[in-house]
Amino acid sequence: MEELYRIIPDRDRVITENIEDKYLSDTLGRLKGTAAALVFPKSTEEVSAVMRFAYENDIPVTPRGAGTNLVGSTVPHGEGIILDLSLMNRVLEIDEDTLTAVVEPGVVLRDFQALVESKGLFYPPDPGEKTATIGGNIATNAGGMRAVKYGVTRDYVRGLELVLADGRVITAGTKNVKDASGLSLKHLIIGSEGTLAVITKCILKLVPKPERSLSVVVPFADLNAGIAGVLSIIRANANPTAIEFTERSVIELGEKFTGLSFPVAEAGAYIILTFDGRENEVLNSAELVKSVAMKAGALDYITLEDPAKAADIWKVRGCLVKAVEAVSEQEPVDLVVPINRTAEFIRFVHETEVKTGMQMVAFGHAGDGNVHLCIVRGDRTEEQWEKELHEVMTTVYNYAYSLGGLTSGEHGIGIAKRPYFFSATAPENLDVMRSIKTALDAKHILNDHISYLK
Repeated sequence: MEELYRIIPDRDRVITENIEDKYLSDTLGRLKGTAAALVFPKSTEEVSAVMRFAYENDIPVTPRGAGTNLVGSTVPHGEGIILDLSLMNRVLEIDEDTLTAVVEPGVVLRDFQALVESKGLFYPPDPGEKTATIGGNIATNAGGMRAVKYGVTRDYVRGLELVLADGRVITAGTKNVKDASGLSLKHLIIGSEGTLAVITKCILKLVPKPERSLSVVVPFADLNAGIAGVLSIIRANANPTAIEFTERSVIELGEKFTGLSFPVAEAGAYIILTFDGRENEVLNSAELVKSVAMKAGALDYITLEDPAKAADIWKVRGCLVKAVEAVSEQEPVDLVVPINRTAEFIRFVHETEVKTGMQMVAFGHAGDGNVHLCIVRGDRTEEQWEKELHEVMTTVYNYAYSLGGLTSGEHGIGIAKRPYFFSATAPENLDVMRSIKTALDAKHILNDHISYLK
């Protein structure tokens, strides 16, 4: 690894001893890997040189950004190199004529969104973890609450500069809106969890900043009624920005964690919506949804005109995973089911809770069927937890698959969800994925131990 000091002479950016645990894991910190070196490149040229060195010497490489993932995608393996891209954090260009931005992968999502909004522009992808990096968002095709209206990260990537496993640098995509010029290489990289190439620049699509944003809380007697109301809202073509669901029992955890409170405490479930756009568009959509929701059995329809109150509601919704973690270790799951099967799936989760005694906290994105589960350890021993967790996850995943669901909506597969992904994916599909991997990384040095690889 001494060769790395020739590539990056700055000794503060090449660490070969006493690597901190946070670089050997993900945000949960429960999976821990090993590595011989931690490298902080500042340029594409440095990334290219590091990858060329690793490729020539058959050294595994694990790219990472802020390390906020939840499935072990940044957990290194073997005596390899951790390639931390957090110092490549410059916004290189904001082009207001083409509504695009060029950024390095280490740019933090929260900072980037604030910058473009200060210029009257908007970057819609909005995953829950705002301290994640743009490169990490692209590597996992991050989704978030605005996906129901705006789509996911993939929909806002125009182009990527990439360093391949052998150190070659290529560009996939441009600022142009249309591109029918050969295979779309950028789409192979988006969502590939660092297994195919290292992202060193990102060309992102922007849109004009919405004139108005409005949040609404709609309480229902139970989740069945709430999900039925969601389907009616979607059919009404009211175009909400976000549609979230959560049960009262889950909100109580968030209330205790934050000290804040939700309205209509007697409700069994809540649907939380946002609308954005022009003033009249927002107000008309909100009024239409009010009519639809009340006809669908809503207990009330609470418009959050006060920005502070709206922020409190979203703070409670946004803290649910941390609220569970404050009580007990938990395993996060983010599977997807068809939106009309969401309530059916949650009913099955509750039935499984009763049968197994394993608490499962459920909430998520009602507009796209992305269900988040926190499977709670409680007072189980390590042996009990490992055995019962696998049994319960196998049960809930298999039921989700029977409904036409998928393993992950936005967290990715990583290490933690590999067994469940393999069980639901056709061997032919896996063969194609591995062929693509080999074509781009013949020696399989990039994150070869995660995701679709064995």
